[in-house]
Amino acid sequence: MIAEERVARYARLVVEVGVNLQPGQLLRINGDPAHLTFTRALAEAGYAAGARFVEVQYADPHVRRSRILHAPGEGLDWSPPWTLALIDELAATDGAYIAVTGDPEPELLADLDPARIAGTRARLVAERMKAATESRRIAWAIVAYPNPGWAETIFGEPDVERLWDAVATATRLDENDPVAVWRAHVARLQQRAALLDERRFDVIRFRGPGTDLIVGLTPTSRWQTAAERTAAGVDHVVNMPTEEVFTTPHRLRTEGVVRSTMPLAVNGTLVRDLAMRFEAGRMVEVSATTGADVVRQEMLTDEGASYLGEVALVDGDSRVGKTGVIFFDTLFDENAACHIAYGRGFAAGIGASGSTPTDELLERGCNDSIVHTDFMIGGPEVEVDGIEPGGAAVPILRGNDWQLS
Repeated sequence: MIAEERVARYARLVVEVGVNLQPGQLLRINGDPAHLTFTRALAEAGYAAGARFVEVQYADPHVRRSRILHAPGEGLDWSPPWTLALIDELAATDGAYIAVTGDPEPELLADLDPARIAGTRARLVAERMKAATESRRIAWAIVAYPNPGWAETIFGEPDVERLWDAVATATRLDENDPVAVWRAHVARLQQRAALLDERRFDVIRFRGPGTDLIVGLTPTSRWQTAAERTAAGVDHVVNMPTEEVFTTPHRLRTEGVVRSTMPLAVNGTLVRDLAMRFEAGRMVEVSATTGADVVRQEMLTDEGASYLGEVALVDGDSRVGKTGVIFFDTLFDENAACHIAYGRGFAAGIGASGSTPTDELLERGCNDSIVHTDFMIGGPEVEVDGIEPGGAAVPILRGNDWQLS
């Protein structure tokens, strides 16, 4: 398949399965300048599917670096009113949103002050988008586009073709009918989530090298997949790829120690060998061979940033895991192994809605934050059990193989 056809086919898959674009919808696409070819293909696919208008925005990381270096400290988290207005319009009209990842320079900000980096998070934009997605007013999807810088990070050389092969495998783009394969795959994950809901586990426990972690659930925790349905009835897939089933834990019921099994990229810095200790839900110790200060600073963003908002299960059948590639991109790496996320919890994960007041969500155990950072803690050496309310342990993963039936 020639390069142009491959990009167009990928864009059609994202538009048809990722956001499931409907005629007359407004589509917003956000990416890096390195994603130009793909954003154009997404726009073409969007208009071909009947989009009313396609708005493309580029977030240039070099411009952000300049802001971090030189902008006044007061108001670093300022949110452009036109961006807020666009989010409001998307929500009001049941629009669609595609975010493109694949960082061409994941360590561009590594030499800068972590406090300044964290301070440039557009707080109101994050809060407005959180409200729009949790109220299911927007069909959204996150996808990634191979580029030389990203390939260089992964392979030590800009081998974009090798990266394309891995991305095609992970996203099922290599199938004859990727749309049909995706629908079957999503149905399998939904069946797995339903099985976990039936078991009503009280705790999920992870044990492995450097890890002995108990993640307590809420009485109303519900297992989810990346397949969602908007309030207008549009089915979409928020992460492509996706291999996980996940839920919202109780913010105060995490205890123990955990070690990340893969590197992760946070705010322009690669974090390696991340380790944490939890007490009464809160992270009280953080260490890493690189990037620890960036993680610590992110936890100071708000009160909820140092508590968990997600626990997710991924087994060895993962297409991402089978590539054998560490992508240095959370969208992919979180789907290679079990993971947890500090920061925002999902209201739907405790059976609530996006309109549920924050105070009620907190009372029910759902964490609140504008931060949501996933890091991987699973793998063949990590055992995962579900602990029943009576204390019995039920194996969920052994040797990365799914045990529950």
